[in-house]
Amino acid sequence: MGNSTSVRIIFNKCSHLSFFFLSNFSLIFLFFQETDQPNQLTDLVINPSSNPTPGAVLRDGKEILFQAFNWESHKYNWWETLETKIADIAKAGITSAWLPPPTHSFAAEGYAPQDLYSLNSKYGSEHQLKALLHKMKQHKVRAMADIVINHRVGTTRGRGGIYNRFDGISLPWDERAVTSSTGGLGKQNSGAIFHGFPNIDHSQDFVRKDIIGWLQFLRHKVGFQDFRFDFAKGFSPKYVKEYIEGAKPVFSVGEYWDTCNYVGSSLDYNQDSHRQRIVNWIDGTGQLSTAFDFTTKGILQEAVKREYWRLCDAQGKPPGVIGWWPSRSATFIDNHDTGSTQVPQIYMHLSYFLVATGKDWSVIIDLCKINFDFVFCAHWPFPSDHVMEGYAYILTHPGIPTIFYDHFYDWNHSVHEQIVKLIDARKRQGIHSRSPVRILEAKHNVYAAIIGEKLCMKIGDGSWSPSGKEWTLSTSGHNYAVWHK
Repeated sequence: MGNSTSVRIIFNKCSHLSFFFLSNFSLIFLFFQETDQPNQLTDLVINPSSNPTPGAVLRDGKEILFQAFNWESHKYNWWETLETKIADIAKAGITSAWLPPPTHSFAAEGYAPQDLYSLNSKYGSEHQLKALLHKMKQHKVRAMADIVINHRVGTTRGRGGIYNRFDGISLPWDERAVTSSTGGLGKQNSGAIFHGFPNIDHSQDFVRKDIIGWLQFLRHKVGFQDFRFDFAKGFSPKYVKEYIEGAKPVFSVGEYWDTCNYVGSSLDYNQDSHRQRIVNWIDGTGQLSTAFDFTTKGILQEAVKREYWRLCDAQGKPPGVIGWWPSRSATFIDNHDTGSTQVPQIYMHLSYFLVATGKDWSVIIDLCKINFDFVFCAHWPFPSDHVMEGYAYILTHPGIPTIFYDHFYDWNHSVHEQIVKLIDARKRQGIHSRSPVRILEAKHNVYAAIIGEKLCMKIGDGSWSPSGKEWTLSTSGHNYAVWHK
């Protein structure tokens, strides 16, 4: 997509479309969608344990995450496909692999959850899932479950003719479990509304009790160790805190995706208010969860377009969440939403709606095709010719870096090997989530920094190398280089 303006236009168009369907029809499936404190950090590092406990990995700071799927993975017998790659994932030094939603869903991708205790999904059977988790345990790669608890698809029409009852399946909630903001009998949403679905009312005691029981089931019976909370903007972080305390995952991360700050059509240099909202969410979880650093992604993918000055804030620090609270910042380049084919799936989700209602609204779909063709492209992707610069940044800097499946396996083999070399450089030089950063250059054509005391890096097409004979080149590629002492 051409620029940030088009991204925001797409969000607005999708929002209007969702409101239109929600107000006129009963159901539409639309997917657009420790102890340290920020700025008061210490370099506390502990020896990793073969059986890490909740909180230990945050103190360790040596995590490297891997998103082990994309938006199309459900088409490819995924649990078995992924099982063949676990040895390679472990060899690369990855500590936790984020898997797609494991439970039964109305939509194939898993983000329209329905029967939460059913582990038979489009990604594979319960048996295949448990075989995968067993393989991951053998290779000491933790399994991260994608926890989709902002909304849930009902089985039966209830109040208002909406599918807001869950009869005939596990956790058979009625309309009280659905927020009044989305057609239920519960309270209003405690966060942003996810339009098109019955949103879960987490203020209800019976709902929270049931969710904790389900999370404990995933944690202790199924074999997941880590959690990723989907659409974390949709419900108060105090509930995430309660769920983490109840199920005790080893590691948690939330998707608090908020719009960056813009001046007209250009990304604003100052993103402090944006990262502050993410920091506030983390703090609201009692500091128990990390969060994906959307601030860093938004800035970094603009910086690589010869605007590297963006990578140094007014205080001389990294401008994302990693500049304020790196031990709780999960950095990433792309994910299944931003660098995928998700947006075109509107056609598929409209067809789900038609099947569910038994009606034929071909005129509406044709209208969507006419008016929304411009949205059918990758959604907020990192510039493809700068992806390795992005990885050179997040894999050398503090925070908790995340690698995307597509880049690691679906691009050419050299990208896989370059990422492995960057991971190796990070580990060899002891870079962790709290490592200090000293920015040396931040100009239009080059960014350079020393991280910790033994690693130096640069990105950009500008000529730059560290002074002193003590520096040795570790690895390099197109517009990036990393040195070590």
